Amino acid sequence: MNNAILIVDDEEQVIKALQRTLMDEDYEICSARSGKEALNLLQSRNFKVVISDERMPGMQGSELLSIVSLRYPEAARIILTGHASIDAAMKAVNEGQIYRFLVKPWNEMELRLAIRAAIEKYDLETRNRKLLALVRNQALKLEMLEKKHPGIAHLEKSEDGRLIVSEMSEDEAASIMAECQVGDLTT
Repeated sequence: MNNAILIVDDEEQVIKALQRTLMDEDYEICSARSGKEALNLLQSRNFKVVISDERMPGMQGSELLSIVSLRYPEAARIILTGHASIDAAMKAVNEGQIYRFLVKPWNEMELRLAIRAAIEKYDLETRNRKLLALVRNQALKLEMLEKKHPGIAHLEKSEDGRLIVSEMSEDEAASIMAECQVGDLTT
């Protein structure tokens, strides 16, 4: 997936200003003018980052980002508001599990850095999920192999840290290697 960002704001000029701020970045930017429109876009494609205004008619940004956190938890969520208050910040963080809370007018460098960090977080978490799935898959294969060949997964070490492999016939080794899809180790 490319670096897709969804900007949600009821004011077209704010969306255009954000797009201008980010035009030199390698992002695919989509926009929505309401929470409902944003949720429709989220159903049809994945976004690494969702940036939402807090005060919008129909659905507040914190409410939108709360829904996003439940339906699309991998997406980083940034709230952008011109009406900064402690209550709004707390609500946004508590309900929407917000990654960052930025105030209008935004500092362009701070916004760019926040988005870059959010994308890095998204990419890192995606890689971690893939690695975890791989480890779980390998653990399951090892467990199945252990059931079929009891003791195969048990490794003993000598005092100097070398692995001790119990005696096994060539036929047993060949059978296990075939099951693991490993070629001949003697060549």
